[in-house]
Amino acid sequence: MRGVIMHAPGDVRVEDREVPAILEPTDAVLKVAAACVCGSDLWPYRGVEDVDGPSPMGHEYVGVVDQVGDEVRDVQVGDFVVGSFFASDNTCEICRAGYQTHCVHRQPGAATGAQSQYVRVPLADGTLVATPGQPDPELIPSLLAASDVLGTGWFGAVAAEVGPGKTVAVVGDGAVGLLGVLAAQQLGAERIIAMSRHADRQALAREFGATDIVEERGDEGVARIKELTGGLGAHSTIEAVGTQESMMQAIRATRAGGHVGYVGVAHDVALPGEELFFSGVHLHGGPAPVRRFLPELIQLIWDRKIDPGKVFDLTLPLEQAAEGYQAMDERRAIKALLIP
Repeated sequence: MRGVIMHAPGDVRVEDREVPAILEPTDAVLKVAAACVCGSDLWPYRGVEDVDGPSPMGHEYVGVVDQVGDEVRDVQVGDFVVGSFFASDNTCEICRAGYQTHCVHRQPGAATGAQSQYVRVPLADGTLVATPGQPDPELIPSLLAASDVLGTGWFGAVAAEVGPGKTVAVVGDGAVGLLGVLAAQQLGAERIIAMSRHADRQALAREFGATDIVEERGDEGVARIKELTGGLGAHSTIEAVGTQESMMQAIRATRAGGHVGYVGVAHDVALPGEELFFSGVHLHGGPAPVRRFLPELIQLIWDRKIDPGKVFDLTLPLEQAAEGYQAMDERRAIKALLIP
């Protein structure tokens, strides 16, 4: 099969690889229908994180079950399924509490790399969710979004206690931030302030439900949100970047008693204890338990009530994956979808 390998920062190649096989009786192998490049893939691509040797890439995936291990009961060969970036048994105490990304048996969800023609998924029964039938082609991008960025934006909104009557600020205008806007709208937020400097992303944010756009960043961005909220700050803030500046911007833009849901993968973030102590702000987040939300999100997509696939503004054949990485790195694309 063909699959994406990162050899070094900026060096992404599509190469011949062995088709994955069942290794454990709880595994499944999928024929990938669509995969994509994640913002978190750009950290090693840019050299911010180390590239661990030639590394198979991709953790977002949808596809058709091709093989199952002897102990797989809930998904069957031929099912169209959506997975998550962490595999979980979905039965341990932590999973039952809704935190499948912290499952006591967790492991990478796309064990062999999802940017490929086939992928092995461990703990298939706990990780994969079958769609109600074979999806129409136009639904596949949205179902793919559910495997990570939609579920992550949704968790950011849930962690920030978004709900009716709330004013929500969203820090970050990548796919996760934009889908945090969509989630906030679905969860009934009264006002949604998207922080973005890019016209195309602002337009999509408004389409997803943003009522206000703030272009300023840092202290200026905080001041603008305070100005829009009578000096108090947002009730709920979704942090979808993962830098020191974005985290502090989120905390400072939130009113006392408010909630920050942080889902940007943290890089060198250090919280000043005294400021946090006196802020009165709740913090909750981390790697999103996408599996918790998949049944609900799949149904919303299936019923065509939401269209998160709009975050994919570049579609490429798998062979052109390097162009997808480059386009996202240069901010020429919000998110690149790859068709094996």
